[in-house]
Amino acid sequence: MFSKSCEYAIKAMIFIAQKSTDESRVGIRDIAAGTDAPMHFIAKIMQDLSRRKLVHSIKGPNGGFYMDKEDLKNSISDIVKAIDGDQLYTDCVLGLKVCSETSPCPVHNEYKEIKKNLINMIENNTIGEFKNKLDSGAYFLKNN
Repeated sequence: MFSKSCEYAIKAMIFIAQKSTDESRVGIRDIAAGTDAPMHFIAKIMQDLSRRKLVHSIKGPNGGFYMDKEDLKNSISDIVKAIDGDQLYTDCVLGLKVCSETSPCPVHNEYKEIKKNLINMIENNTIGEFKNKLDSGAYFLKNN
């Protein structure tokens, strides 16, 4: 459903949100370790998200990434659109170039409801809400 880059981006943003509650900054190594993601991948993704103003970054020895209260209001769909564009909204789940209500692929009708629910979830949940779930201790970002 999401690209691997998008999965890493969502996990990284939630991780940063959790770690920067006291305005501290999180480095690439810590983000990669905290989300089980390759460091080089995270570095590229975080650069992109920073350029798109979804996360703040400061360069230098005491630098890193952080989020403020306004950043926590961004929806998960903001991250998805920044990394994957609008593919989730427009592309066929089987990758067919032409798939629509009038010319459906074999799984179109079954996937339609799943897709609707997924879009609803990413548009109506913020990074802050997922951070709070993680803070509760009932959820995790990294397999032990």
